[in-house]
Amino acid sequence: MDWERDGLVPAEVFQKFATANMLLPCLPAPLPVDWLKKLGVHTILNTVEVADWDYIHTAIYNDEMCRSGLIGPGASLTTGFSYAIPPILKFGSQQLQHRFLPDLLLAKKRICIAITEPNVGSDVAGIQTTATKTPDGKYYIVNGTKKWITNGIWSSYATMAVRTSGPGPSGLSLLLVPLLDYPGVSMRRIKVAGQLSSGTTFIELDEVKVPIQNLIGEEGQGMKYIMTNFNHERLTIAICVTRQARVALAAAFEYCMQREAFGKTLIEQPVVRHRLAKAGALLESQWAWVEQFVYQMTKLGKVEADVELGGLTALAKAQAGIVLDECARCAVLLFGGNGFTTTGRGEIAERIYRDVPGARIPGGSEDVMLDLAVRQLVKNYRNRTKALERPKGSSRL
Repeated sequence: MDWERDGLVPAEVFQKFATANMLLPCLPAPLPVDWLKKLGVHTILNTVEVADWDYIHTAIYNDEMCRSGLIGPGASLTTGFSYAIPPILKFGSQQLQHRFLPDLLLAKKRICIAITEPNVGSDVAGIQTTATKTPDGKYYIVNGTKKWITNGIWSSYATMAVRTSGPGPSGLSLLLVPLLDYPGVSMRRIKVAGQLSSGTTFIELDEVKVPIQNLIGEEGQGMKYIMTNFNHERLTIAICVTRQARVALAAAFEYCMQREAFGKTLIEQPVVRHRLAKAGALLESQWAWVEQFVYQMTKLGKVEADVELGGLTALAKAQAGIVLDECARCAVLLFGGNGFTTTGRGEIAERIYRDVPGARIPGGSEDVMLDLAVRQLVKNYRNRTKALERPKGSSRL
């Protein structure tokens, strides 16, 4: 709680995680076994072989990282591993990987994911930051701004979405852009309502010279690369947010067992039990759904999971935010004045309630996720019914 109050997780905490290789579990499962073994990493905590790590382990890890009920401290450590390194692993050239992955995977250098801009959030295809090649073709010159970039202020690099050609998704590319102390780059912290310790950053890029070799994959494929990482991002958000909801409701339940009003404890009041029951039903249903997703991720291949679970994962992420809103609001109301106070017994409920927008907006805002889920399900339905159609002119019954 002190770290969240101060808006900063001590640097030595990151180093402890790095030394123990306990940031690697943030990567999508399965882990990059070949790379890890090259770097001398064979197990996680001398317990699980890196080759055996799956999404069940990932879910346990993310759930435990949020057990305090605060997203900020965990996000300050893990976001780069979760979302910025995977595109390099999946799409980066061998030379790019050999230049950067050893330091990144061993957490000797930090990285962030830089997609959103002041005027571009969930509409990724509208990105305006440009990367223009120099006449000799050796560099990109990057100009633009990035906003709400978690961990940016501490990052040596960013996996950054940039516009390398015309409008729309086909003009987007991913570029590994140096940040800290790099010419043309300026960064500052942004004050946000919740997740105060996560290092939310505003980045300005003025004629930033980036080697052409820092292109991740191919030009014009940035939108595709970004989309492939969304399932992992949204599922991990759903796991963490659902844990937050549980912490909020558990704190309220414990308080209601002790707090007396009108001659009896709050838990003896039917209206209080009713409120807890409604929030609890939503919470348990959400967690069961998340566990179902996690299990399916251990059984489906990447391509099949993207098709079958892409829309549903967006829906689960959106629903996690809705459930958190209900549970956090329930907790604040039952804590009463204590839940409206930034210190004391209700502080955890007050802080979790402030985190609610951070669950419902980043990673794809709620309304966009709900719409995406239905559109993806419609697409899958049409593809499957078309596959079942009898060929025209066929006499087969």
